[in-house]
Amino acid sequence: MNLPKQFNTDQRIKTTIEVKKQSKEWVMILGIVFIATNLRAPLTSVGPLVGHIRDQLQLSNTLAGMITTLPLLAFAFISPFVPKLGRKFGIEFMILFAIIFLTFGILVRSISGTANLYIGTAMLGLAISVCNVLLPSLIKREFPGKIGVMTGVYSISMNLFGAIASGISIPIMMKSGYGWQGALGIWGILSFLSIFFWLPQMKKQHYLKTSETYTKPTQAKANLWRSPLAWQVTLFMGLQSMVFYVLIAWLPEILMQQGISSDQSGLLLSMMQLALLPFTFIIPLVAGRMADQRLLVSITSVLLITGILGLLYGGSGLIILWIILIGIGGGCAFGLSMMFFGLRTENAHQAAELSGMAQSFGYLLAAIGPMLFGYLHDVTNSWDSPLLLLAGAALLLFICGQGAAKNRFIGSSNLLN
Repeated sequence: MNLPKQFNTDQRIKTTIEVKKQSKEWVMILGIVFIATNLRAPLTSVGPLVGHIRDQLQLSNTLAGMITTLPLLAFAFISPFVPKLGRKFGIEFMILFAIIFLTFGILVRSISGTANLYIGTAMLGLAISVCNVLLPSLIKREFPGKIGVMTGVYSISMNLFGAIASGISIPIMMKSGYGWQGALGIWGILSFLSIFFWLPQMKKQHYLKTSETYTKPTQAKANLWRSPLAWQVTLFMGLQSMVFYVLIAWLPEILMQQGISSDQSGLLLSMMQLALLPFTFIIPLVAGRMADQRLLVSITSVLLITGILGLLYGGSGLIILWIILIGIGGGCAFGLSMMFFGLRTENAHQAAELSGMAQSFGYLLAAIGPMLFGYLHDVTNSWDSPLLLLAGAALLLFICGQGAAKNRFIGSSNLLN
């Protein structure tokens, strides 16, 4: 007679535990989404405003390109140290610290003056780099069976707000009365709100700092610096980033030279990012179900090369088509680069190490792009040579991606002699 009652009690306990577990999971997902919304918007909001910033502060195109290059340099120099900081202080704490630092960086950048512009830009670059490295590792640890889905959620959140930032920068500048400073500073509101959505994760901080699953991986530590696969993932990450950030920095200027207004060029930049949005979600899902992603790499490179050459030779009549092709290709490339951190590693520790390496050397490569393209334009007074160079980068993306997409792990790949 007592068995049914005991059974019902056990069921209620199990149900309560499951509900609490799901509730914590949704709180984590919400926190990840809010953090991700801050990882592109502070950067993509600059592109449409570069011309106005350059003219007001009397900068050359090379120095104007540095506005986009500085965060990439910050990504490159801080990324190798982020996994160690994550292990020492905890992933949750480091992300919280980063988002607070990002808020201050946005505010400093929005204060008038060339020095504040560059100091604030460097600050937000350092903050974003911490989140860039740790979020893929966090996803692999917290959602080991849903890496594709969560990478897609993280990617689409980041790129959606990146697209919104590009599209509304000029209207905010024109209508707010605060100029380009106000258009850049408004994103401090979002980063400030994100602090509160991440605070619940601090309850897990003590546990995570002593967690064996992160600090002492069961697999032997791989030497990433001697792994051909790690370098292929790194170059793929760097080349796709270089293509993206060059376009973020200079696409509005390229389009304006073709007779398109600043308002329309900003909207077209936003359209490029909107075109990539579905694919930053779809590609991780598809890639996670495939043992080998080389076909996806091939499609990605063809789309990028076609779109870039279309901008150069296709004429303004099909400009929307070229923008959409570049956007789709960029979305595929980004989704694949984020998935490689999880697919090519065996645990969260390796994922953090590979993420740090790839984002360090990868973003150092990407950092060359905006400044080099600005310099080439200053020298040639044309965007033809920069666009041809960009098409060459998309071809190299194909070559590196063929190796990065093979079905193998970092620890088991052959080492360089």
